[in-house]
Amino acid sequence: MNILVTFKTFGNQKDYLKNIFKDSATVFFAEDYREEDLGDVFAKSDILLSWNPSAEGIDKNRVPLGNIKFVQLMSAGYDHVRLDDFPDALPISCNKGAYAEPMAEHVVAMMLGLSKRLTVYHMDMSNGHFKQMESQTKFIKGTTVGIVGFGAIGKAVARLLSPFGVHVLAINTSGKTDEKVDFIGTLSDLDYVLKNSDTLVLTIALNEHTKGLINRQKLELMKNDAVLVNVARGDIIDEKSLYEHLKSHPDFYAGIDAWWIEPFKYQKFELHYPFFELHNLLGSPHNSALVYNAMLMGTEHAVQNIFRFIHGEKPEGLIR
Repeated sequence: MNILVTFKTFGNQKDYLKNIFKDSATVFFAEDYREEDLGDVFAKSDILLSWNPSAEGIDKNRVPLGNIKFVQLMSAGYDHVRLDDFPDALPISCNKGAYAEPMAEHVVAMMLGLSKRLTVYHMDMSNGHFKQMESQTKFIKGTTVGIVGFGAIGKAVARLLSPFGVHVLAINTSGKTDEKVDFIGTLSDLDYVLKNSDTLVLTIALNEHTKGLINRQKLELMKNDAVLVNVARGDIIDEKSLYEHLKSHPDFYAGIDAWWIEPFKYQKFELHYPFFELHNLLGSPHNSALVYNAMLMGTEHAVQNIFRFIHGEKPEGLIR
């Protein structure tokens, strides 16, 4: 088979891909070709390995995709993929679970930082205020953590939090799990999880069922001093509702890694409300997965899925 890598490679990623497939496929790299020659490369390719297909010029109206049999994404999320750009029957897989471990660490870091009010006290001290006895931080041990999206990332979060003795209320698509949790349900149980969680972690995929999932009504169900951490996609939370809730509930804290308008999808970062004027927000630039070896980690995971397809097995993470 012929594999076409449509994105610009990093470090030794190109050599790794050539070597890993040397006995089973020929690997081409779009970056090695002039734009006018890419049509011929697409025409003889069987598999595409892509980050952001739309940004990489993949469109059935611009390049021949009739021979493509499988598309593997490097990203775990797939809301940026315009499915209409591809033939209807073409299977596409996201890189599900590839970055679960570093993302789980990021979740726990945000959760601890916000629960201990570290950003607030840091700013107080930078302004000369030493409020040792005037405020209390939150105790994590024995609290309840709701995890909406109990897949690879959610499970990794639960494992990291296990030493704290937290109670885990989990939500996934099946309402079943082999993991040790205190509750497992589906989105129909969301209100129960919201009402009972001291910390709510969002790791669920963005789709037509989850867009705007956390709106004003849902936020009002949560505890006044709850912590909300989102490492999934910005659009899972209604932007206006979150801003107004943070502003009107000063003891409610949010850690946001995934934003509404980001460069990866929209080529810019933009907010419609002044979130960073609030004391109860902690933000990071959607880099929860980006540890020093993240590219290798993601590439290895994607490669294993491509091998599944080559060997006639069902790939993981199929989005259609």
